Formats: sequence, C-alpha cells, structure tokens
Amino acid sequence: MGEITYVRGDATTPQGKGVKVIAHVCNDLGGWGRGFVLALSRRWPEPEAAYRRWHRERAKNDFGLGAVQLVAVDPHVWVANLVGQRGIRTGRSTGVPVRYEAIDTGLAALGEHALRLGASVHMPRIGCGLAGGRWDRVEPLVTARLTARGVPVTVYDID
Repeated sequence: MGEITYVRGDATTPQGKGVKVIAHVCNDLGGWGRGFVLALSRRWPEPEAAYRRWHRERAKNDFGLGAVQLVAVDPHVWVANLVGQRGIRTGRSTGVPVRYEAIDTGLAALGEHALRLGASVHMPRIGCGLAGGRWDRVEPLVTARLTARGVPVTVYDID
C-alpha cells in the first residue's frame, strides 16, 4: 500500500514521469468559473468544454454525483472531472456543498481508470476549497480508493 505524497506547487503542472491524471471536484450544476477550475482553464480549454457538454447532454449520459469524466489534454496528461459537490455556496447557503459519498464513488472509478492507464493521480486537496469539505474526511477516501490499490497519488498545496 502506498502513501500520499504531499508537495508544494501547482497541480496543473504535475511532477514525475509517465501518464498522469489531474483530479478535481466539480459541482452538479454545470457551473465552472471559480476555484481550481480557473487554473485548469488557463492551461487547457478541453476540460471545461467537455464538462459543459457533459452537463448539457446529461439526459443521455452518466453526469451526476459520483460520476467521473476523463479528458485528454496532452499525450500523457488527463484531467478527471469528478462530480462531488451538490450545488454551490451562495450568500444564503446553509451547510457545505461537498458530498463525501460522491467523492468516494468517483475516486473508486478514477482508481479503475488510473490502473488501466498505468497513471499516477495528482490533485489539490479535492473537495476542500469551494466545496467546503475537510481533508481529514477526504484523505481516507483517497487512500482507500487509490493508494491502497497501488495508484501513486500526489497532493499539491499552493505555495
């Protein structure tokens, strides 16, 4: 069983060799415009375009809490749009939008994709920014669904 590697840096420029998947949490409303997704969009247009199309065509696909969409952005880099947040925070919100069960389901699917691709997974502390989650709840999910299955994981904290 591997451990999560923690580094300082930008998850949109994943470190190391081989195939890499950059994972992040999306909401279930089709909204893309705050948080980590802005850094993704600055580097590549494909993840946002694919996510918006996925949401728009949701009546005909698997879009929803716990779903994962892999988007190739480079021959050796993929972005995993993981729907792990119900709605978004507003001025009148009570509670947080993170859905740990959805993140768990999405990470299990991501683990299958990563193993199939022979990829490592790179991420910020998913679900803990705008989604309002706590890393002490997300970290065990990452461990169980990825590192315990032999998928190397690097978590990036911004300098």
